[in-house]
Amino acid sequence: MLRNNEDNSAVFRILDANLNRLREALRVIEDYFRFSTSLETIAVQLKQLRHSLEEIEQEIGPGRLLAHRDTGADPFANVNRPEEMGRSSPMQIVSGNFKRAQEACRVIEEYTKITEAPHLSGKAKIMRFSLYAIEKQYSMETMTDKT
Repeated sequence: MLRNNEDNSAVFRILDANLNRLREALRVIEDYFRFSTSLETIAVQLKQLRHSLEEIEQEIGPGRLLAHRDTGADPFANVNRPEEMGRSSPMQIVSGNFKRAQEACRVIEEYTKITEAPHLSGKAKIMRFSLYAIEKQYSMETMTDKT
């Protein structure tokens, strides 16, 4: 339920899509660090972030999110963006998914403000800034590896 009793459907569709988007992006990045690098600490950090999504989902209500899901009405459900198809290296995949995860956190941060659990906005903001820090750490690690 929204705090101002507006239509729940669009807000919960947005939250559902972005929670899924965030989980997927985190998994892509996590798997890169888990299977392609020796940077286990980053993989562990990403796994912890991914698992912390459960707290947000549980508080919003997984059933509520699922009830408002409507992939058939999503005009972009079956469309690949050109920049996704032009990636040519694992580093481009990782970089793109860091951005995807950060953007999803921002959307979650904004839309949870108008739900009955506005404190979740702060959790999403913490996740977003954690991702900024992990991305920087990753960039520094890969730059060090190349020198």
